[in-house]
Amino acid sequence: FSFSAGMHQRKLSGSRKISGNSRAENMMRTFRTYAAKPERAPIAKIISVIVSLFCLYLGFRLLAGPVAVSNFGAGAGLRLSEGSKYSNRIDYSQEYDVCTVGAGLSGVIFAERYANVLGKKALVLDVRDHVGGNCYDYYDAETGILMNKYGAHLFHTNSEKAWRYLNMHKNAPKWERWDHEVRGWVKGKLVPIPANINTVNRLFNNSIQSEEEMKAWLAKVQIPCPKSGCQNAEQMAKSRVGMELYEAIFHEYTIKQWAKEPSELDALVTARIPLRTNFDNRYFGDRYQALPSKGYTAWFDALLDNVLIDTVLGVNYFDHKQHLDRVCKKVIYTGPIDRFFADKGLGKLEYRSIDFVEERYFNVGGYMQPMSVVNYPGKEVGFTRIVEYKHMLYQKSPHTILVKEFSKSTGDPYYPVPNEKNQLLYDQYKQLAEEAEESGELDVHFVGRLANYKYFNMDATIENALNMFYEIAGKPEMKDMPGLFGKQAKQSNQAYQDSISDSFSVASKPRGNKKH
Repeated sequence: FSFSAGMHQRKLSGSRKISGNSRAENMMRTFRTYAAKPERAPIAKIISVIVSLFCLYLGFRLLAGPVAVSNFGAGAGLRLSEGSKYSNRIDYSQEYDVCTVGAGLSGVIFAERYANVLGKKALVLDVRDHVGGNCYDYYDAETGILMNKYGAHLFHTNSEKAWRYLNMHKNAPKWERWDHEVRGWVKGKLVPIPANINTVNRLFNNSIQSEEEMKAWLAKVQIPCPKSGCQNAEQMAKSRVGMELYEAIFHEYTIKQWAKEPSELDALVTARIPLRTNFDNRYFGDRYQALPSKGYTAWFDALLDNVLIDTVLGVNYFDHKQHLDRVCKKVIYTGPIDRFFADKGLGKLEYRSIDFVEERYFNVGGYMQPMSVVNYPGKEVGFTRIVEYKHMLYQKSPHTILVKEFSKSTGDPYYPVPNEKNQLLYDQYKQLAEEAEESGELDVHFVGRLANYKYFNMDATIENALNMFYEIAGKPEMKDMPGLFGKQAKQSNQAYQDSISDSFSVASKPRGNKKH
């Protein structure tokens, strides 16, 4: 009644907040006014009796302890959005051939392959209230613009295997070519990122006109790594771009992103950032670059649209682990590896997260910035970049949204922090994972970036999940991906290695510079 009265009062008073006591007082005052009229007294008495009985019932239920529930829906979780086709309850009466913990790329690929290739039943479980992991996108209610919730995701690859997998699902949205470009505000100038001839000419007032001249300029400014190799991100960056570009683009940006000096980070942090010796303003140089025409979430929905796949959202695996470990013949775990082994007391691995701050602009007609992504490497602002999603696939809206990204140490885990301390801790977790996989007590496999404490690009994530499925499932024939697995596999492995080289892991060592 307090809640109802409060809602009624809120309608009358606009957005003004009202305390719980005020709501109750308003409710009682309204009820007394209603009951004061003689002709309404009988109805008021009936309402009083009903409310009193209901309150007594609730009191006895609370004294009696937890209310029993049926097997179906025993694992109820977060309330999902209206119209969701997924469940927020685990059906305790079901058994599964595979259960994937996580509804991102790795988990969904395993479930889809088990259903479509093996004809076996899968459960997809995620603690979030949506599918797609960090790829998840949605249409903003106020502007109608399709945008990512967890930062811009741009697909690019040289892998025939990953590209084939993206495009082979007939009910999924088509992928449209999208060559991503990024600009950066550096020393008061808007320049292409990654650095290319245009960047160097604009920042340093040069007149480089060819790739040969650019290579010669780099050779003059580069600071070679020690004979033992680059030991940290600072040395790696200077060996690639020299001191001036390092200070202009890399140094402060790295501090904002990681809250550490580049000298404190693994060399692969800066080794993976592309550098161009031509006029190409694109961020990626891969053969295939695309975005899903109707968004990532629609693509994930299409993959999960199978009677053999149950998808449960808003439910924590660890709240139901004992039950799931009994009814799941195989568990594919894609969450943080330190969470899985939290009871071992080893401590938490370090991650970086992001705080997204949205700014909406109405009736602006066009855009607020020249590209979808503008980086801010300098220390004059706290955010690392601004994303304007309206640019992507040239969306139509009279309004627009800018999303500023602030790196932080708490929140959802996005990027593993690559340094020696985390490397040593991860090695211990990796040993536990290997022992768990080999013990046979639970048929569990650790897949994806969080479970391997390793950053993957999307194409590398797809390749990794497909390859692991192929091995774990006993090398089944995949007729929908001919020539990409087994003895008949084409030479797509090199493309996979190319995509891996664009990723970084604290478990890897730099192999030297790579030209893009």
